[in-house]
Amino acid sequence: MIIRDVNLETVCGITSKLPANTQPEFAFAGKSNVGKSSLINALMNRKAYARTSAQPGKTQTINFYHINDAFYYVDLPGYGYARVSVEVKAKWGKMIENYLHKSAMLRCVFLLIDIRHEPSENDRMMYDWIVSQGFQPILIATKADKIKRSQLDKQIKILRTGLGIGKEVRVIPFSAETKQGRDEIWSCIEAQMEPEEENTVS
Repeated sequence: MIIRDVNLETVCGITSKLPANTQPEFAFAGKSNVGKSSLINALMNRKAYARTSAQPGKTQTINFYHINDAFYYVDLPGYGYARVSVEVKAKWGKMIENYLHKSAMLRCVFLLIDIRHEPSENDRMMYDWIVSQGFQPILIATKADKIKRSQLDKQIKILRTGLGIGKEVRVIPFSAETKQGRDEIWSCIEAQMEPEEENTVS
């Protein structure tokens, strides 16, 4: 995919109204510090357009990046950061819930999970909740460069077992350092931008 134009078009806080976009949206969810901003930068082919931080919980808004004047990357707030209050966690959760429930143009949700660790309770809850909203998330196993190639299959199996899913659910190993998995994610996006009639063929 050639990225010609990137624009941070809308930033939605807790009290903001969601934009009435008319082009496809692709959302990215994941716990704090899982590498969401790094992934989005890689998919935008920009080094630091989406802000990255060593401080978890940095993304506290829903950010809509308009790509090529054709579709949107939607960066959802990170979940599961222990150092924010229960009240703030609840507000972030409500923002995510509101978006997933109300967005008319959402085509796909990518759920990011650190490939080095077994999925957390928050990861499992988010996966189940996305499914309950009628979406089958595509899993992005981040930080793939942090493990040996020989460990890849084992770690993906741990991820699948931890979420209680089978091989029918797509898992894409990704590295922000090497860009492993980027083309595969782009292909997923391009496939779901086709007219809906073509996507409904069984």
